[in-house]
Amino acid sequence: MKYIEKLPGFLQMILNISLFLVGLILSFLLLKETWSIFSYVFMYTEADKNYYEFTEELLVFFLYFEFIALIVKYFKTNFHFPLRYFIYIGITAVIRLIIVDHDDAQNTFWWSIAILVMVGSLLIANSKLLKRES
Repeated sequence: MKYIEKLPGFLQMILNISLFLVGLILSFLLLKETWSIFSYVFMYTEADKNYYEFTEELLVFFLYFEFIALIVKYFKTNFHFPLRYFIYIGITAVIRLIIVDHDDAQNTFWWSIAILVMVGSLLIANSKLLKRES
């Protein structure tokens, strides 16, 4: 019976270690993406620049940033993932998708409806009804 009582604590420790390692990997990738953005801005000539790729890299940078912020918030709020951070990540990911794949107007319309739904969800998540006491 003692082992069953200790299991949640052990699983929480494994989760925390795993999230810490994911945070380190994402931090490394964020630095790599930052270097890529700076090298693109300062080292490429005007003929070599593709602004769609630059925008895509910039949005990937923000995705890394948001995931790292989510992990930091997890540890600061006593092992809790705030819902609104997932919604922020979803909005950024769908915007990136629209920028990368905007050939079909109907798909772009549906993706923008998805953003509208997520913004509505964000308003509900930020309302006083769902806010958690810090």
